[in-house]
Amino acid sequence: MSLPQGIAYDVPVSLADNAVVPGHPAYRSVRSTYLRSGSPGLVLRPRSPAEVADALAFARRHPDVPLGIRSGGHGISGRSTNDGGIVIDVGALDTIEVLDVERRRVRIGPGATWKRVAAALDPYGWALGSGDYGGVGVGGLATAGGIGLLGRQHGLTIDHLRAVELVLADGSQVRATRDEHPDLFWAVRGAGANFGVATAFEFEVDDVPEVGWAKLTLVSADIEETLRRYGELASAAPRDTTVFLVTGQPRQGQSVVQLYAIAASPDADVVVERLRPFAEELGTLVQQEVVLTTYAAVMAEAPDVGPEGHRGHGEPVTRSALLTALTPELAADAARLLRTGQVYFFQLRAMGGAIADVPPDETAFSHRGAAFQVTAMGGDRAVLDALWDGISHHFEGTYLSFETDLRPERLTEAFPPPVLDRLRALKLRYDPHNLFRDNFNIPPATTDSDEEELAS
Repeated sequence: MSLPQGIAYDVPVSLADNAVVPGHPAYRSVRSTYLRSGSPGLVLRPRSPAEVADALAFARRHPDVPLGIRSGGHGISGRSTNDGGIVIDVGALDTIEVLDVERRRVRIGPGATWKRVAAALDPYGWALGSGDYGGVGVGGLATAGGIGLLGRQHGLTIDHLRAVELVLADGSQVRATRDEHPDLFWAVRGAGANFGVATAFEFEVDDVPEVGWAKLTLVSADIEETLRRYGELASAAPRDTTVFLVTGQPRQGQSVVQLYAIAASPDADVVVERLRPFAEELGTLVQQEVVLTTYAAVMAEAPDVGPEGHRGHGEPVTRSALLTALTPELAADAARLLRTGQVYFFQLRAMGGAIADVPPDETAFSHRGAAFQVTAMGGDRAVLDALWDGISHHFEGTYLSFETDLRPERLTEAFPPPVLDRLRALKLRYDPHNLFRDNFNIPPATTDSDEEELAS
């Protein structure tokens, strides 16, 4: 198999033994992500921060070649692979260690999966909210936000971050906290993909006893009413209850609705009380599974990827948005969207609660007033974009982890103007040559005005 043009294959000695190129026996296992096929020209697999620095030095020599940074490879946006470019895979940086039992402080490598993290914390009675799927890698989620099944009770994943170790674009290694490089610490929590390669995270985790874990399947003859009522129930629920809704295109006038919920209580009666309105008011309940279990058991339901790696095909077509409320008008428009048959997966993630307790300026993820995050998947880019754009007047921002539309408006939706100005000023400081450009690129500021504003 011929190698792509544009890459000088004089890989640093420290990385040569683990490097993968087309034709290598391991190539199939590292080329694709969960949803996206890829054909990178070179995959570098560093085993230490020093080797990450060597990989970035190699990447700096190839400014015109795509660069992907990969931890678990699950990201919906699929930006951790490419065609003909370089991928830096930090999957080997996957250690999990307890630093301080009294303060519940743990240190986690970006290559660990949330399934493994949950299993490591479980013997202590701890948990760290982490999306809804245990097969996701720590690195991507922990630099983007982390809207998960413990969110309304315990906040976003980034709200538990106390320190992050990074290799910057120039190869320097830094530790960012509230006191050390606080500007970088702010940026990493929501826009981390643009500022460096995280090599370790320190989190303060929560005491989480057994939780009520529910998977409910309902059939609805009126998806508009189901969505409207779900919005009311999910927003009014006590903050110990987080419910996600998944549906798709109706068939013969009927919509299958799946609910995934955690009621963060070890009391079975409380769990039933929390879930009963969802089971009784959103359609005809046809299947249910409700158990008292551990968060680790919830995350363990994700299968291991295995040595064969991911097998994504093609390009994922998704759109993402944030909602301050699920209004009747949005429910009507969403129902019409689903009836087009162009959306095969539609998910609503309930937010609010502890997520909203954090001031908007505390992290680069500033949409603290969002009540829901919504994702749609389809098969045709132009069709889905046109449909989504047609209902965008309901939206108040976006969550980039589930977005694949690369038009520049997505960046301004994810980061309001003052936030984006600050990020661009920091980008000028930490990555002036825009090495980290292939994951919803935040371009460096082009003048000194943003730097002056930041300094003031």
